[in-house]
Amino acid sequence: MNDLANHGGASARGRLGLRARITAALLLSLLLAACATMPTAPPARADAPHPPAALPQGTVVRVVDGDTVDVEVAGVVERVRLIGIDTPETVRPNTPIECFGKQASAFTGQLLGGQAVAIEADPSQDSRDKYGRLLAYLWLADGRMANMEIVAGGYAYEYTYDQPYKYQAQFRQAQREAQAAQRGLWAPGACGG
Repeated sequence: MNDLANHGGASARGRLGLRARITAALLLSLLLAACATMPTAPPARADAPHPPAALPQGTVVRVVDGDTVDVEVAGVVERVRLIGIDTPETVRPNTPIECFGKQASAFTGQLLGGQAVAIEADPSQDSRDKYGRLLAYLWLADGRMANMEIVAGGYAYEYTYDQPYKYQAQFRQAQREAQAAQRGLWAPGACGG
């Protein structure tokens, strides 16, 4: 009787093991499918700028929208507006969400959420905008500039506020390339295009 009981128990465990493997396989398939549809930026550019030495360091603690993030620096959280880019609006009061705004915010979240960054100011620009946000370029640990990646991926327009900025020529070229490759905002059918 003991052998029969043990055999029945092994069969039940076998069925549970099979169910667990099938469930794991389905979850893995879903995860891989989700990753395949996640937005990605184009490959790194040969002429991409390189981060200057000795920049202040911080960690992105919140992505507000596609061109604004909160960065913790030495225990203080600073709201940072990325220089040289403008993404469609998603959080401006009394303004509807603009076309491609959600995608731009999602891309910025994927790129910067929780990431360690180096913060570069631009002497050609004010240190803060009219809303009190710190104006900066954010560099990722792998040497890519987030501002540039967002434009190159087609998630932002190059944006010159008042006067030319340090990386303006590179950002404009990145936007032209995104348009030519029909990435993001410039993809067929995106935003009525």
